[in-house]
Amino acid sequence: MAKFEPKNPDYRAAAAALFDGQPAMRTLGISIARLAPGEVELAMDYSPAFTQQNGFVHAGIITAGLDNACGVAAFTLMPREADILTVEFKTSLLAPAKGERFVFKAEVVKPGRTLTFCEASAFAERDGATTLVATMTGTLMALLRRETAVPRAQGMAPA
Repeated sequence: MAKFEPKNPDYRAAAAALFDGQPAMRTLGISIARLAPGEVELAMDYSPAFTQQNGFVHAGIITAGLDNACGVAAFTLMPREADILTVEFKTSLLAPAKGERFVFKAEVVKPGRTLTFCEASAFAERDGATTLVATMTGTLMALLRRETAVPRAQGMAPA
């Protein structure tokens, strides 16, 4: 993994605030376990509420963890004035998601000014064994906040 230099010296606090601002992650019980520039590890305990008909954790739950891991990893390298949005991802489901705990690890492969490419893996932990259950590649977009270049004249109707 290449070492990246964050553009925001407060990337840890910014990434934590981004993550904490997502009610979906709280609902799923997903938390940040490790954070570094261009990398993140998220963790989630098993819950029967997240399973599908065969008792495995639903692919949508696994995908949500992977997508969020990619987003947080990418966000650690973005400037202070940026927000983030996923624009594309592909998930490969490799094994049934059966475990006591799930870990979602993501790394930035190529950061960019507006688009960042990430790879992520989801692991199920059970009885001391770890199984790779899914992988993801994702592209994330920096949403740069901008001030209006020309202020609107008073009394003018919006375009």
